Amino acid sequence: MALRFFSRLFGGSKNEEEPEEMEDEVQEQEPEEPVDDLSDTILELPQDHALFRLWDYRKQNNGWMPPPQLQLTGSPDCPRVLSGDELRTERARLLTAVTTAAGQRVSQCIPRTPEDPCPDVDARAAVFMTRSQLNAWIFAYPPVGNGQELDQEMLKKAVSESGIQYGLDSGLLERLPEQKDRYFHLFPLARGKAAVHGKDGSVVDLFARKIEREVQTDEFNQVDYSSLNLVQNVEEGAVICRIILPTGGEPGTTVLGKEIPARNGRPAVVPKGRNTEISEDGTKLVATRTGHVEFTGRAFMVKPLLDIPGDVDFSVGSINFLGDVHVHGDVCSGFTVRATGNITVDGVVEASAVEAGGDLVVAKGVLGNNQAVITAHRTIYAKYLENCRVHARENLQTDCIVNCDVYSDGAVQVRSGRGTIIGGCVRAANEINASVVGSRSERPTTIVLGGMPCEDFEKELLQQEIREMTEEFEKVQRQPDSPAKLSRLSTLRMKIAVDKKKLEEFDKEDAELLVMPPEEVYDMRMNGGIVYPGTEVRIGMAKLKVKQETRQCTARLIDGQVCIL
Repeated sequence: MALRFFSRLFGGSKNEEEPEEMEDEVQEQEPEEPVDDLSDTILELPQDHALFRLWDYRKQNNGWMPPPQLQLTGSPDCPRVLSGDELRTERARLLTAVTTAAGQRVSQCIPRTPEDPCPDVDARAAVFMTRSQLNAWIFAYPPVGNGQELDQEMLKKAVSESGIQYGLDSGLLERLPEQKDRYFHLFPLARGKAAVHGKDGSVVDLFARKIEREVQTDEFNQVDYSSLNLVQNVEEGAVICRIILPTGGEPGTTVLGKEIPARNGRPAVVPKGRNTEISEDGTKLVATRTGHVEFTGRAFMVKPLLDIPGDVDFSVGSINFLGDVHVHGDVCSGFTVRATGNITVDGVVEASAVEAGGDLVVAKGVLGNNQAVITAHRTIYAKYLENCRVHARENLQTDCIVNCDVYSDGAVQVRSGRGTIIGGCVRAANEINASVVGSRSERPTTIVLGGMPCEDFEKELLQQEIREMTEEFEKVQRQPDSPAKLSRLSTLRMKIAVDKKKLEEFDKEDAELLVMPPEEVYDMRMNGGIVYPGTEVRIGMAKLKVKQETRQCTARLIDGQVCIL
């Protein structure tokens, strides 16, 4: 089978008689199920190639012999030694080398006419080496006429001329002169040692770099706000991430005995930030204080965490903290909690002020008594909001909003739990989603979309403050001259100038909003499961008062008018 395959591959005749015992012997050596397809390692030659002329001439004069086999393989335990682009490149180089050598051999050995005498030419061995000098093969041409057969001296001479010193298969040189297929076959002669480059270092995080802030509802459409886990607590000395050290490279050796340099692995860029340090062995990044782990985009840092085991009341007092705050109880009426980081309240926020520089989580809701002011510079999560004023620089997620003044520069989601918005005014820059808007009693409920609600509110406060300080400045000017008057005028003049500068910045931002693309304006919407009469929807300058109960609807701006679809 193998002989017929190579005969077809290299141009042998199909009707040619072949010794039966030789075919049986070759079939016995054939593996039943080849482990790897090595067909791409075979060098295919045209039928009129000079190598086949030499093979055919040898066969005519000396009887049947195995057909040529030019295959770039290695040892049985590792047959494939080249792959990909390297294999394609080396096949092309081998074709050039074989074509040149075979052409020269034809001109030396084969008479041009039948009348010319047959020359006596000894066998010859040739070595083919890859460009990388990591692999080498040997190929033998048979003798012609009374030339000398292949022997070890010829092989050693060919190896010596090639300069091969490393990875030489000496056993092949000993047995090759006695093999039946010693001619016109490519045998793996030597194999070098490839350089092993070192592995780069890496970092394995034990804390999340990005905290997912998506709210998950259970089968009853309820949200457990106490399980959001926006704060990643860490103890002093705890490991924040593990550092995999780089490994050194292992040099290789070519078959010519030359060393191949290897690149050492590069160390990992350790995300070391404030309140963290690298261990002495360089394999860990640990916290140097107890706090909250946060990834800032380039490094892990441990922010201070103020842990209040109970309520914020007279036993604790108001809180103003540079970091994160975790209140395990309630925030009682009359007290203030401010933090530059995240604030988590496991209980209820009463008539108090809470301001978070990051996210704000109120697990049991806000009962404001028309006095609570809730502010977050990112997202607010609360079980319910009742009788309070709410400012969210990003989004707001809650189960219920009752009689609140809400300002959100993102989206307001009121779909979980009861999912109701009743009374008050809810303002959002992009979108408002609620299961129920308004009430059967037609309680006035206002929905406002567009702009930047939080910034608009701050602008109104700023304008009011400027008016009040201007009035006070005029009153102070009418007072008799005194050092106190001059000091007060100077202070008021400075505050008014600062506030006017802030107001100019707001005006610039408003001018940018005026050139908002129309598609963004018309994409603002309110989605409601049920919208009751008494609800007013405003989008930009347009407004619509709902006069009848509407279910599964969307309010959008179409042709400059608010429409409910």
